[in-house]
Amino acid sequence: MTGLQNVGLALSLALAGCQAADVPRVDVFRPDYRGVETRLLEGDLVNFIVTMAGARDDEDVDTYARCAAAQYALIRGFGFARHVRTTVQEEGGLWRADAVYTVSPDLPRGVRTIDAEVVVDNCHDQGIPTV
Repeated sequence: MTGLQNVGLALSLALAGCQAADVPRVDVFRPDYRGVETRLLEGDLVNFIVTMAGARDDEDVDTYARCAAAQYALIRGFGFARHVRTTVQEEGGLWRADAVYTVSPDLPRGVRTIDAEVVVDNCHDQGIPTV
């Protein structure tokens, strides 16, 4: 081995010892689901306003809205929903999503479709309330 290779090996070993494998990671997620407001817009088009505190990001609020849409589809006797749009706002720690879905008895066209039964089961497993 050359002197340069020895230095590289020593540096690699030193850096490997610096990895913080025992540093505890604090991930506290305490969602406070504050409710769902449902509005039938027209025919199969439904608007969901969900509010929660304790969200980590937009995805948590979007997931809450998806759970509400899936349960609503089942309540109406439909097996599927298709996501149209969602807007999320956060103010003072209170998160709000304004989501629109279509609901249908058959799998709708498009890539943003959900199987209502599967989504509701997943929501229950994660402790996310539905409608």
